[in-house]
Amino acid sequence: MTDTAVRPAAAERARPAHPLDPATAAEFLAGRDILAAAGLLGETARFAYYGLEEPPKHEVLGPAPGGPPERRLRAFLIDVATGESADVVVSLDQRRVVSRRVLDPASDGQVPIFNEEFGVVEEVVRADPGWREAMARRGLTDVTKIRACPQAAGWFGEAADGRRRFVRVLAFRQERENDYIWAHPVDGIAAYVDLIERKVFKIVDEFERPVPEEPGDYDDPAVRGPVREGLRPIEITQPEGPSFTLDGHLLRWQGWSMRVGFDAREGLVLHQIGLEDAGRARPVIYRASVPELVVPYGDPGFRYWQTYFDCGEYLLGKWTNSLQRGCDCLGEIAYLDGTLTDDAGTPQVIRNAICIHEEDFGILWKHTDVFNGSAQTRRQRRLVVSSWATAGNYDYGFYWYFYLDGTIEHEVKMSGALFTAAHPGGDSPHAAEVAPGLAGPVHQHLFGARLDMTVDGMANAVEEVDLTGLPAGPGNPYGNAITQTATRLRTEAGAARRCDSSRARTWRVLSTERRNSYGRPVSYTLYPEAAPVLLADPSSPVHARAGFATSHLWVTRYDPAQRYPAGDFVNQHPGGAGLPAYVAGDRDIDGADIVLWHTFGPTHFPRPEDWPVMPVARCGFTLRPTGFFDRNPALGVPAPPGHQAGGHRPAG
Repeated sequence: MTDTAVRPAAAERARPAHPLDPATAAEFLAGRDILAAAGLLGETARFAYYGLEEPPKHEVLGPAPGGPPERRLRAFLIDVATGESADVVVSLDQRRVVSRRVLDPASDGQVPIFNEEFGVVEEVVRADPGWREAMARRGLTDVTKIRACPQAAGWFGEAADGRRRFVRVLAFRQERENDYIWAHPVDGIAAYVDLIERKVFKIVDEFERPVPEEPGDYDDPAVRGPVREGLRPIEITQPEGPSFTLDGHLLRWQGWSMRVGFDAREGLVLHQIGLEDAGRARPVIYRASVPELVVPYGDPGFRYWQTYFDCGEYLLGKWTNSLQRGCDCLGEIAYLDGTLTDDAGTPQVIRNAICIHEEDFGILWKHTDVFNGSAQTRRQRRLVVSSWATAGNYDYGFYWYFYLDGTIEHEVKMSGALFTAAHPGGDSPHAAEVAPGLAGPVHQHLFGARLDMTVDGMANAVEEVDLTGLPAGPGNPYGNAITQTATRLRTEAGAARRCDSSRARTWRVLSTERRNSYGRPVSYTLYPEAAPVLLADPSSPVHARAGFATSHLWVTRYDPAQRYPAGDFVNQHPGGAGLPAYVAGDRDIDGADIVLWHTFGPTHFPRPEDWPVMPVARCGFTLRPTGFFDRNPALGVPAPPGHQAGGHRPAG
């Protein structure tokens, strides 16, 4: 059993081997030099985002008479003295700035919150007389024992929201270093901190409730209780090594191939996912990622503004964990590091950011035939590509699974700590009491997946498939008929769709150029999990900002500039950006180069069992081949060791 931390040779070269490989440390430094030479990196300049500006798809897939696509980096720069922000792209090949756009905060929004600002906030609020006085009224006089928790401000129509760069700050008590702050919210008070002026400009002090006292430190035996006994070791071994190969960022396994990428905003990204079938490479997805996650809370009172866009406002990829064998992954593992930068644009490496391994997954197919006596079983196996990131109190695991039968599955595992409040007492319609005096407010986790489809090529279309029973009548005299109805989605505006579990609704992505041996288009089908989309009222500010989360499915024509479901600059944006804007032109999507956008995730009304740390909850979606193959592609999977290939006849 081994760990292999894969550090591609490209990490040491100025130019990676493939145009979609992540930006390297050498490239980040080269781009920084270009920005500095252009006079854009003064003493007060900071990088709110810095990453690869991927080349357009046609430059990667098409012929390249002029050589490989140009390597470019994109930076969101902010001057922390003036607040001026700019979206800048540099060409590493031309060694120059190729574009720079200064943002208008009132219409464009703000760049994401960056590390330095998190550190500043606590100093600012602890020094503010008004905040100290409000804490003293609550009996909290030692401000060093109060932790400030900055929250993205959102947008609520106030004049200051449009121009001022700020955060709203909640407080938690921490008496000792190992105290679990989420157990001790100081409720009813919020400080509004201007991040440019570095001062508190407003305090909202609505009510006082006792700070909950029960500890939540699950590392403390007094809180945790006795450690269970009787769990004996499980060993997962592959004596001959793993079945996959990893060449730099190119991953191959059982006919599957893909390129594994990483980005400071999106985290784990997969490119050029395809299958080899009968000696032919067949593309399925050009690019797959989860570039947005909105977490709106459902308490209409004091914390009405509590909503997070963990990718657009906080850059979830920057908070990717370093994974450990035996804890995060089991078995024969390969790791990929993630390279990103700090606020100054200096490269930083997250060791073991991405885990790659195989898992046994039970029965693949099985049949005991009562007529010919054959009894056959094959075991399923899957390739797992995963990463974890921590966004404040929550921990998210992103898992891409690839199966022997051509199935692709994406699963998000959610754990961590509830964002807590003081419980008002009695029965609350918007929160659950999870410990004495401690509330877990209701909230949603709505993930926005972006699936740039290439099902056997770039000419694709989408059908909405419903299953329904038919009423009794002519042709159905006994009323038992079931039928499948496929409705073609023709334009972008008409392709904003919702799940319907009563109809087992799915969405089929088909090729308009290739057919199987039955004369039907080859396709992959998206199987969603039927769960609510955004539950906020259509008139609400969060509804305007999280428009992507109002439908389970969107379909757009491919545009390299359209990468994020809620838009490029989510922080303090008034709304309307992202998918609602992308589909406004209502372009034709029938037989086009298309992108699927899928919203999924749970609505979480907490339980006492979710405290003090939550058992993993899961959500996701599945893509299954539908006529992509002419028969079961897993027939050639070998029988398990010891299997009686001759079969047997059952007794009786």
